[in-house]
Amino acid sequence: MADFIQQIVGGLGDGAIYGALALALVLIHRATGVINFAQGEMAMFTTYIAWTLMENHGWSYWPAFAVTLVFAFVLGVGIQRVVIAPVANASVLTVVIMTIGLVLTFNGLAGLIWSAEIRAFPSAFPNETWQLGDVSISQESVGTFGVVVVLVTLLWAFFQFTKIGLALRASALNPEASRLVGVRVGWMLAIGWGLAAMLGAVAGILAAPSAFLEPTMMQAILIYAFAAAVLGGIDSPFGAIAGGLLLGVGLNLIGTYIDFVGADLRLPVTLLIILVVLLVRPAGLFGKPVTRRV
Repeated sequence: MADFIQQIVGGLGDGAIYGALALALVLIHRATGVINFAQGEMAMFTTYIAWTLMENHGWSYWPAFAVTLVFAFVLGVGIQRVVIAPVANASVLTVVIMTIGLVLTFNGLAGLIWSAEIRAFPSAFPNETWQLGDVSISQESVGTFGVVVVLVTLLWAFFQFTKIGLALRASALNPEASRLVGVRVGWMLAIGWGLAAMLGAVAGILAAPSAFLEPTMMQAILIYAFAAAVLGGIDSPFGAIAGGLLLGVGLNLIGTYIDFVGADLRLPVTLLIILVVLLVRPAGLFGKPVTRRV
């Protein structure tokens, strides 16, 4: 029983990272109807910014964390205005191709600026454990989970109680009606991209201590995040977080109790989860099924 609880606690830390990046995917999908395949590479690039501030300029962790989030927000807004907005009225395939182009761009820039060398990234939390009976609780996992919970709570309050947050929600749900009442939908979409980039930066910074910093560090994590978004519901912000936590815990339990899976087959299992969810419940656990009239 202690081992079972151990795996659940450990999975919550990983699941929080998947959930944060999944929420970024959901925010952009709700606003544009497409998946931003560059979300992981944007997160990787901003994580390198945090590393540069700490390693090359001597910044402490939390100031570098805060400045990186600001940089990520500006980067997300800039990408939407410069790259995505000009093709906003084009086909979905065109927008998807643009995001794939961003994947190659950020990956190439990271390799050019910082090289492909694998680097260690500091953690904000001690690499120690608390002992509760037979269960060892990692302080890093608890800290990671706590950061994501605080961030998601602040984001929820922003969307619920601020004018900009309400305008963002209105723009995502009904852009034409929003324009009629004076909402600048284009800029609301840009802010949405900025917020998604911030969430991605958080996921990257929290994942880097265990995933190690390199240009490809977020590629597998993006797949886990996409699986979390599909599992929870690709249009459900709550579902993204819940899906991330369920996926993190589920993969830990599967890797522990199903011998042939282990750590090497986590990714194929994740792809299988995506396939099963899309076949059985395409709207996800918390998404609303869409009914179209023929």
